[in-house]
Amino acid sequence: MPRSVAIVTDSTAYLPPAELTRHAITSVPLTVVLGGEAVPDGTPDAARRLERALRERLPVTTSRPSPETFAAAYRRAAEEGAEAVVSLHLSAEISGTYDAAVLAGRDAPLPVRVVDSGMATMALGFSVLAAAETAEAGGSADEAVAAAVKRAQSTRAYFYVDTLEHLRRGGRIGAAQALLGSALAVKPLLELVEGRIEPLEKVRTAGKAIARLEELAVGHAGLGPVEVAVHHLAAEERAVALAERLRERIPGVEDVQVSEVGAVIGAHTGPGLLGAVIAPK
Repeated sequence: MPRSVAIVTDSTAYLPPAELTRHAITSVPLTVVLGGEAVPDGTPDAARRLERALRERLPVTTSRPSPETFAAAYRRAAEEGAEAVVSLHLSAEISGTYDAAVLAGRDAPLPVRVVDSGMATMALGFSVLAAAETAEAGGSADEAVAAAVKRAQSTRAYFYVDTLEHLRRGGRIGAAQALLGSALAVKPLLELVEGRIEPLEKVRTAGKAIARLEELAVGHAGLGPVEVAVHHLAAEERAVALAERLRERIPGVEDVQVSEVGAVIGAHTGPGLLGAVIAPK
């Protein structure tokens, strides 16, 4: 029997394919343009090609899904028997994806609740899962939205990047902030705050920055049940090591997922990204 509330998200949630299938979640891909060629986000090939493009200093840009792509997803949900859609997306401060979903929802053949999560990566993904689990339990669209918003509000996403230059090029951080980081040769720690990527701390070495990232993650996790995701771009060894330490140090951890970010997020952070998403339950 089809669920009455369908869940739609975008590729920057970085949910594993098995989770998308298990919860019947539709993921709409963003696009990364590498040296003039458009590549769908969310595939290992896109991430590898992004790394090469950044190394070779080729032009790299990203683009949101079109409203028509979202409209097709909403029509499919209606055709499959859904009575409403909850569509959850990365921060509107970072991308126009939310706006495209809103435009598509206006003419959809069923009610569509579009939610700006204020998040990205698994900080968005955990909110999507909260909505899906609520819908699976028979919850209404309003209840699914409430569950997603509550999860997002309790979630923190901390990131280490080797340089702020990629964020500056993409307009996701101010030129003055990027220049200051370069001039002082510091390693920046960042946080998603009210949907924006904000500098959190500046640390002198990569090792100290990653140690501080770990402390921030452990501190926010607390003692209760919590899910954790560790993200990276071309830094798998560091990510696996961080995940192991978090498993050992967080008493209530239920799961620690390790995954490489896709090309869209990676285009703005560059290789060397290491992130920790902490989502108390």
